[in-house]
Amino acid sequence: MSIREATAAFHLEKISYRYLGRHSALIDVDLTVRQGDRLAILGANGCGKSTLLKLMDGLFRPTGGRIQAFGDDISEIANDSARSLDFHRRVGLVFQDADAQLFSPTVWDDVAFGPLQMGWPLEEVRRRSREALAMMGVEHLADRAPYELSGGEKKRVSIATVLSIDPEVLLLDEPTANLDPRSKAVLIDLIDELGRRGKTMITTTQELEIVPLIATRVVVFGDAERRPIFEGVPDEVLANKELLLRANLIHEHTHLHNREWHSHQHSHEGDHEHPHE
Repeated sequence: MSIREATAAFHLEKISYRYLGRHSALIDVDLTVRQGDRLAILGANGCGKSTLLKLMDGLFRPTGGRIQAFGDDISEIANDSARSLDFHRRVGLVFQDADAQLFSPTVWDDVAFGPLQMGWPLEEVRRRSREALAMMGVEHLADRAPYELSGGEKKRVSIATVLSIDPEVLLLDEPTANLDPRSKAVLIDLIDELGRRGKTMITTTQELEIVPLIATRVVVFGDAERRPIFEGVPDEVLANKELLLRANLIHEHTHLHNREWHSHQHSHEGDHEHPHE
């Protein structure tokens, strides 16, 4: 094992995954995530981003290649309860669909579930749960049922369920998708703050405007290739129109303005104006 592999949070080598043994979700993915990285994984819908995070969380087993976390192979971790518990103390996944993460009668029960599984004393469970709820600004929802919450509230609670364990690595799958501006701002600030605290943050997204706010490193997945096709810093990636077109993250009528990409409707008949969307 190389020093690089041993000190990495994750090291993926030629990782592939097929759904039902037929549909290729990922093909020969090579990726190393250093501890303390603030990584954004950019890609269009269907390019394999969510599958990648589930592999990194040990929920899926790769159909090809090797995946390591903290220097250990995690391909079979789901079959070893002791190793799995220790691993999930260090790595937390927030699903894109918050409803997949919330299953208890109340918000408090959901947030306390992880710490309880760790076998910590009840006072420690309560302390961690209170702190996680406060960090996400949802203390007032503790006694509510998850189905009573708005989409933004559900997302914030789902992140609190992971923060209550205080993992070293957070895997965030499209955390700001379909959120109102206020909820989106809260999550962006949280991702930035956790990264500054030294957490390893791995965030999948196709929202280009948030990338400079959450990441110092970007990996772009190809829409057809289903593996990384480019890696760089946010400004370098966002300024590369050919790359973003190839990855199906923008279209031909999109242009860069003040470090953000904007799209316009074109009539193609005579003169046309360009109102910002």
